[in-house]
Amino acid sequence: MATQTNSFLTPTQRYAAAALFAIAVHQAQVHQTRPLGLPTEDDDPSTEERTSSSSSSDSVSEDPELWVHENSGLLRPIFRFLDIDSAAWLGLEETAGSSPAKHHVGAFMRLLAQESGEASSERLDLEQEVLSKAVDTMALGMETNSESSKVKKEKHREYEHEYREKYSTAELPSKSVMANQQTETLRETDANVLHRNDGLRVLGDSLDEKPAEEVGMLSYHRKVTVLYELLSACLAAADTHEDNKKYTRRRKGYDARHRVALRLLATWFDVEWIKMEAVEMMVAYSAMAIAKEKQAKEEESQSSENKWAKWKRRGIIGAAALTGGTLMAITGGLAAPAIAAGFGALAPTLGTLIPVIGASGFAAAASAAGTVAGSVAVAASFGAAGAGLTGTKMARRIGSVDEFEFVSIGDNSNQGRLAVEILVSGFILDKEDFIRPWEGRIDNMERFVLQWESKNLIAVSTAIQDWLTSRIATELMRQGAMMTVLSTLVTALAWPAALLAATDFIDSTWTIAIDRTDKAGKLLAEVLLKGYQGNRPLTLIGFSLGARVIFKCLQVLSETEQNAELVERVVLLGAPISIKGENWEAARKMVAGRFINAYSSNDWTLGVAFRASLLTQGLAGIQPVGSQGIENLDVTDLIEGHSSYLWATQQILDRLELDVYYPVFRRTRNDQ
Repeated sequence: MATQTNSFLTPTQRYAAAALFAIAVHQAQVHQTRPLGLPTEDDDPSTEERTSSSSSSDSVSEDPELWVHENSGLLRPIFRFLDIDSAAWLGLEETAGSSPAKHHVGAFMRLLAQESGEASSERLDLEQEVLSKAVDTMALGMETNSESSKVKKEKHREYEHEYREKYSTAELPSKSVMANQQTETLRETDANVLHRNDGLRVLGDSLDEKPAEEVGMLSYHRKVTVLYELLSACLAAADTHEDNKKYTRRRKGYDARHRVALRLLATWFDVEWIKMEAVEMMVAYSAMAIAKEKQAKEEESQSSENKWAKWKRRGIIGAAALTGGTLMAITGGLAAPAIAAGFGALAPTLGTLIPVIGASGFAAAASAAGTVAGSVAVAASFGAAGAGLTGTKMARRIGSVDEFEFVSIGDNSNQGRLAVEILVSGFILDKEDFIRPWEGRIDNMERFVLQWESKNLIAVSTAIQDWLTSRIATELMRQGAMMTVLSTLVTALAWPAALLAATDFIDSTWTIAIDRTDKAGKLLAEVLLKGYQGNRPLTLIGFSLGARVIFKCLQVLSETEQNAELVERVVLLGAPISIKGENWEAARKMVAGRFINAYSSNDWTLGVAFRASLLTQGLAGIQPVGSQGIENLDVTDLIEGHSSYLWATQQILDRLELDVYYPVFRRTRNDQ
């Protein structure tokens, strides 16, 4: 159990932090079906705070489906780690789950701002200040690697120019046709489509222009320290040896629901998310140091101090020890010089402030971080199996899938990131299209592309492009037949015989591709359930058939999983998924945070390709999905036709600002 001497916070501050975290966990579950800023069918405020109908009681203890229920395993290990009196646990859970957040957030922030008046308070404040400076330094280095960013963006612009020249004109109808054909039927459900909401902050269950008044009472150092301690508690909870058979939580690791709650809490604190990512890296490097130490000293007797309790103090090691050549070795030479310089300046101060670490402690951490392969060590610490994603080849495991493997991309490989992003292309004309659409994206997760069934994907994509350039298709476009495609998908009208005949030859390749797609989705679910990603929160993004792979993966997860442990966020772009014929609610339940469906109302190519199975079902790639908790984003202004997702995906993701907790889509952004 943690004790006060191992914490940067006083007992009162830890209690307030635990209460705020519990409220954030519950609010995250509420927002699964009622995203902030989006209208809901039920505007009754009395129903906004409960998410489960399994019990008619108002008591959290009688509603086991709630994330704040003791059986979830999300809160009580946190309370234990923070050394909260067990007599207060039930009260914290009931407060979080039974009444509106806005009634309590401000009060607990005031409590968090209180000073103890004891002699140790000044020392704690100084430690908090040093910790926050270390976080700022690491965050600065994470966001200012400008040269790498510029090169990536330039490469992506070249790719966009090349593909626009080759493929955009085939799908783009004439302006006169577009002017004369209306697609109002596609926009009937646009009331739930999110547009722009700039510069907003979130408090409780509403969007406010300013953070809570009480936030101003908290120092920046205190906010960062609270986030640091809570993250340490979340990861420590995964490694406790208590009897947790009653918990519905199935695996060790960094739970996606915990990360969403921390994201909301950072929003309440008005702390940029990149600062939280810096905290994650510090804790990750500490995990690496502890893993290395354990490996080297297995023969020694167990320390009286729990290894996870050490994180609170030793997490600073992970940042401060990364000086000079050590840091460059860890990051493969990709780290910005500002990080090394900043940590070099901070290390002596940290060593003086925290004697429990001392100079030898810094050296040990530097050695561990420099010799342990970052991501592999972190993944192992959080329950990874086997060789990780890049060692995973699942060919022929299910049905006739011949190709299924992960390729690491970006600068964050083997750098101890505590979140993973899997990117899935689904319309490709060359094998490079698995990677090139995603290369310009800059974020702080460990990133992988899924390379799957390239032969079949290229075949169906090429067949569609060949058809688009055919004389028949050109004539149909001239006549405005593409609008018939779109309107019939919504209104369930029959297609003209000429159009049916003209698209027959696409059917065989499309049918095969759909079959492989659904099997690949099952394979992806198998990989995630086995923990090859290290049980770290996942962001899944895919376009075209890649979006369908992700959706089918979520459906398979819903068959065995009770909650959203694994997946934090999902973005589906131009998805060939039936609206009425699929269980969107089950898929949504598997995602702890934002679930986004981006569609283009003029993507008639998708309509042509998928007409056989979706004639009367609606299509997510061309219209909004009416299921609760889905953010529907109209990207028609960016998508000329289905192949546009190859080069426009990056621009869409930039506008989405996925690191923002609440729904955002900026339509008037200057893309650099």
